[in-house]
Amino acid sequence: MQLVVARIGRAHGIKGEVTVEVRTDEPELRLGPGAVLATDPAGAGPLTIETGRVHSGRLLLRFEGVSDRSGAEALRNTLLIAEIDPEELPEGEDEYYDHQLMDLDVVTADGTEVGRITEISHLPSQDLFIVERPDGSEVMIPFVEDIVTEIDIEEQKAVINPPPGLIDDRAEIASSREEP
Repeated sequence: MQLVVARIGRAHGIKGEVTVEVRTDEPELRLGPGAVLATDPAGAGPLTIETGRVHSGRLLLRFEGVSDRSGAEALRNTLLIAEIDPEELPEGEDEYYDHQLMDLDVVTADGTEVGRITEISHLPSQDLFIVERPDGSEVMIPFVEDIVTEIDIEEQKAVINPPPGLIDDRAEIASSREEP
């Protein structure tokens, strides 16, 4: 299975280094020296990581065959894609890869259907499940322990305990505002 693990940013310095926007929880595993990554667009790769370092809180990478600023700048906005085993699991007990959570059915503790996870948005403060409801509308569910009480990969479901207003129908909310 192929997963996007980073996006190449701007060139850094004159020796071919680039900044990268990390899109994996395991950069030391996926973005280490010697890693060979596919790219999007495909014509830019595959790329082999020669060196990596952190500078001012930003990951900098240098790729084999890219030794100057113009070569590095030509890679800007390229996605780096790693090939991983779909059966591979994260080390932490209650940790999941995005591909494990995609398409899970979302239900409340009493079994009420909420929808299906179509996207996971990684924000600085927390991750969000983007859930498509049966009617086609979307709802965002914060992926926090108080709200997402259970992930059952075997049963392909996520159980939530939503606070009032999180998944309430918009029509119900609008009509409750109109009543005196």
